[in-house]
Amino acid sequence: MRTVAVVLAGGVGSRLGLDVPKQMVKIAGKTILEHTVEALHSSDVVDEVVLMMTTGWTEHTATLLGTRYPKLSRILEGGSTRNETTRKVLAALGDEDCKVLLHDAVRPLLDERIIVDCVRALDEADAVDVVIPSSDTIVRVDDDGVIAEIPDRAMLRRGQTPQAFRLSVLREAYRLAADDPGFQASDDCGVVLRYLPDVPIVTVLGAEHNLKVTHPVDLFIADKLFQLAARTTSSIDRGERDALLAG
Repeated sequence: MRTVAVVLAGGVGSRLGLDVPKQMVKIAGKTILEHTVEALHSSDVVDEVVLMMTTGWTEHTATLLGTRYPKLSRILEGGSTRNETTRKVLAALGDEDCKVLLHDAVRPLLDERIIVDCVRALDEADAVDVVIPSSDTIVRVDDDGVIAEIPDRAMLRRGQTPQAFRLSVLREAYRLAADDPGFQASDDCGVVLRYLPDVPIVTVLGAEHNLKVTHPVDLFIADKLFQLAARTTSSIDRGERDALLAG
C-alpha cells in the first residue's frame, strides 16, 4: 500500500504578526515550508507528497520549490479551515486506499524516525496520532477562568503531527461528519474519534523538537535547533573538539 504525505500549509501567520504565510518565513537559510517538504520527501517510506497551500500562494510556491522534489505531485489550494482542507485532500486522492500522513507545514523539524513509526503503525492500525508526554500540569477551567479540574498528568499527552490514517477510514469519518449540522473538530483524529468511536487511534512517540512555529519566539527556537542539528562532530576540527572536551 502506497504512502502519501500531505503537507498542510494553509496558515496565514496572524499570530506572528506577518504579512506573509508563516510557512514562507525563512529559518536556517530556507523557508519553513522547504524544510518540511524536504523532511517528508527524503523519507524512504513516503511515495508521494501533496501540498495544500494558502489560497493565492500556489503559483509562488511552485516557483519556490521548482523541480527539486520529484515526489511532490500536486500543489493545491487548501480550505478556510483544517477540516475543509482535509475534505479537499480526500477529493484529490481518489478512491484507491492508501496510507495518508497529514503534517503541519509549520513543524519543520520532523525527523525520519517519527515518519517511519507512523507508517509502520498503519500496518496494524487504521488511525495514528503522534504524541509526547506533558511535562506541565494541565488544568481545566470554567467560563470564569477558575480551575475546575486538574487531570492526572500521567494520562495526558500533547498532540503533534503527522496524524496518519488509512484513507478509507478517514473518508468514512468525514462522510458521517457531513450529516452532523454541529460538526466541528480541531484535528482529524478528533473526527475519527467522534464519528468512528470503535476505531482505535494508536499513538507513537513524537519529539520535543518537533515543535509547531506559532509565536514569534518559536521562530528563534526553531532556527537554533536547526543550527544545533547541523553542528555535527564531523564539522568540528580537532583543536576545537579538544578545547570543548578539556577537563
